[in-house]
Amino acid sequence: MSNQAYLSIQGVAKQFGTFHALKEISIDIQKNEFVCLLGPSGCGKTTLLRILAGLEQPTRGKLYSNGREITSLPPAKRNFGMMFQSYALFPNMTAAGNIAYGLKQKKWSKQQIEQKVQDVLGMVDLLHAKDKYPMQLSGGQQQRIALARAIALEPDFLLLDEPLSALDAKVRLKLRREIRRLHDELGMTTIMVTHDQDEALTMADKIVVMNHGEIVQVGAPQEVYAKPNSPFVADFIGAFNFFDAEQFAGFAKHQQMLYGIRPEHVRVLDEESEFGLQAVVADMEFRGSFYRVMLQVMNEQSEWTGGFMTIDLPVDQSHRLNLRKQSKLSFELPLEKLVSFDQTAAAN
Repeated sequence: MSNQAYLSIQGVAKQFGTFHALKEISIDIQKNEFVCLLGPSGCGKTTLLRILAGLEQPTRGKLYSNGREITSLPPAKRNFGMMFQSYALFPNMTAAGNIAYGLKQKKWSKQQIEQKVQDVLGMVDLLHAKDKYPMQLSGGQQQRIALARAIALEPDFLLLDEPLSALDAKVRLKLRREIRRLHDELGMTTIMVTHDQDEALTMADKIVVMNHGEIVQVGAPQEVYAKPNSPFVADFIGAFNFFDAEQFAGFAKHQQMLYGIRPEHVRVLDEESEFGLQAVVADMEFRGSFYRVMLQVMNEQSEWTGGFMTIDLPVDQSHRLNLRKQSKLSFELPLEKLVSFDQTAAAN
């Protein structure tokens, strides 16, 4: 066990009958780190979060918090603030009452409780709803009250399970920033489950990518995005073009390798060039600040190779090139931006 780890997860496995929900999970999380557990539905993210909270017991493995084993501790003995997808608000209490409940259990003074309730309601933009009951609130509002309740306790660890999933886009962006700001200001250690790559990339210090109950890659957002260690990670986080060398004339061939590149890294030449790869625009999607362009890759005889390439072009460049469907263009694949995978890894 690392002496420096604030939270150490060692060999944690969880079985439900014959189903292996988690397979030997080991991660060290540092104090004040913001960690996102990222992966598709059913990959084990929420099961791991429930084990950290003490709501599930691992089949095997141990948990240590600041060097102290907490594997068997009940939830009340762990200083974890929790917010899960099921809001679990008390229906007979107002929004303010729900937030105050945990603070009363901790014997805060009435004045302290009133001030804290006011603060966190302001943070989630629900001061006007403090006297409303859960049934009078929308799903998104209930979720924000549940988040405010978890934050109010100023826990050592904040555990969040898809905390922004019920919110509209603008509130979601605002709360992303607020959660991150609060994390930094209060010095909490935050562990958030999400399947949303944008949330993970914009909020996390460390991303833990999971699939089929296993950890497949751990790293800073920039590292996981730029240097995915498998086709699964490359495809799950952001858009990605996969191709084998045979699709591109003149490209160095290696039968065991699968290559890939991000759409924004494909370099479009300002005019058709015999030195570039040739393509025809099959489709274009306007994405606000850029166009996502689907290309059919052509060979030297102007025949379609069967290969596609997706590229992202700034709007001004797209207009300068006067791109539209059936336009021809030339592009390059910068070697420094190419990612390669072993074909056997791609099959797994």
